[in-house]
Amino acid sequence: MRILTGVLVAIVFAVAIPREPLSAATACDKLTSLTLPNVTITLARDVAAGAFTPTSEGGADEPPANPRAFGALPAFCRVAATLKPSSDSDIKMELWMPAANWNGKLQAVGNGAFSGSIVFTAMAPALARGYATSSTDTGHAGNTASFALGHPEKTVDFGWRAVHEMTVASKAIIAAFYDSGPRLSYWNGCSAGGRQALKEAQRFPADYDGIIAGAPGLDWTGRASQAVRGAQLLKDENGRLSPAKAQALHKAVVDACDTLDGLKDGLIADPRKCTFDPATIQCKAGDDDTCLTAAQVKTARTLYSPLVNVKTRRETAGLHRGSELGWTNLGWTASARGTGLDQFRYLVFKDAKWEIERFDAQADLGHADDADDGMINATDPNLAAFLNRGGKLIQYHGWNDPQISPGNSVDYFDRVSQTLKKPNLQDGYRLFMVPGMGHCRGGEGPNAFDAVAALEQWVEQKKAPDQIVAAHSANGAVDRTRPLCPYPQMATYKGSGSIDEAANFTCK
Repeated sequence: MRILTGVLVAIVFAVAIPREPLSAATACDKLTSLTLPNVTITLARDVAAGAFTPTSEGGADEPPANPRAFGALPAFCRVAATLKPSSDSDIKMELWMPAANWNGKLQAVGNGAFSGSIVFTAMAPALARGYATSSTDTGHAGNTASFALGHPEKTVDFGWRAVHEMTVASKAIIAAFYDSGPRLSYWNGCSAGGRQALKEAQRFPADYDGIIAGAPGLDWTGRASQAVRGAQLLKDENGRLSPAKAQALHKAVVDACDTLDGLKDGLIADPRKCTFDPATIQCKAGDDDTCLTAAQVKTARTLYSPLVNVKTRRETAGLHRGSELGWTNLGWTASARGTGLDQFRYLVFKDAKWEIERFDAQADLGHADDADDGMINATDPNLAAFLNRGGKLIQYHGWNDPQISPGNSVDYFDRVSQTLKKPNLQDGYRLFMVPGMGHCRGGEGPNAFDAVAALEQWVEQKKAPDQIVAAHSANGAVDRTRPLCPYPQMATYKGSGSIDEAANFTCK
């Protein structure tokens, strides 16, 4: 039995490359004696197959989930640790490692919003696929940004440091447990987890070999400003859209723009080409659920419109036409509003009593950008270091996302292309825009797909994802499949066969 002392970080990068599934070389409970810089292991315990239930033991976690989600998990070593890279840091993390049949790889998973929780439900599918998997609470408990008041180091932890420190610690603990570090490391996150994904690629290009960035909140301050602007406007109840009104608007948008791609299928392939004006269905006389009042027309136009930093002229996208079914009576989703309000209260103005009424749309996006200064925003387009070392990045975003504008993803991809001027950019970075999909999942279009498998093939077999097949289900049965195409390509109907079968489409 190896003596579990000393600094193991150095051996993480000199790992063997196992080709067969591996089993533990060290007893799980012995990991409590492992010494790593700024790391205290608080729990190391074997969990029998199917025996895991979510508890707060070992660190903060998400609300209890359906136990059946964990019933099929294999036996694993559960490790919890506290990381203190600064005097004010208190980062919790968990690492789960298969007791047998480890695939030799790490898959770390991301968070949501200002989440201060370890995401067990995202770790479970990674473990089920044979991965060692890790997650962090980003350095605080709870789902607000109140942790930031008077604690600049905790802001750094949330912005980028917690994920990086978790990654370094995970690799070292894996090396101790298996006598071999991970041969490959992957990141998989959506929403805030997508922001974390891009932050890793931008700031720590050697941390991961492959990254999945779903619906990334990369323009964190821009989304905050947009959501607060919408909520401020809708303090006036006359401008609010009921679900029936939102449905009427959505139907009008789809009716106007569905066939812009040459196919009538109930989906808008590229909402940027849709110029539908909500005034088209403004009430002529009286008011009912089939039309919009003048105030409601203003609401829709505002939610669709970009917001501009008046100092730098940086533009942040509004929601796209087609997203209306995800709107709330205060515009953007409740999560977007809550995150936006917290951003201005605790990170921009540092005033817990700041209210939406004080928002100045002409100036406060600039104030938010200045206060952030790249701490949380993941907008740096220079991915050269990540791509040059062979890293692969799959980014995806639903065109109907009502929480994080899909325009952010398209804009970022275009800026990376312009910055790097790499004619072969898609050798390492591909963006998949998903018609009809909402935030991370769901929606009217095919929205269930296996990005992990696509990334594995790209990294491990050098097979680039020329398309990813997505499925839509109703009442538990798949009723449509469609290829997702690397941007700027779109799925194009071949001209024959069912429009509900992916085989009848090509990417071009």
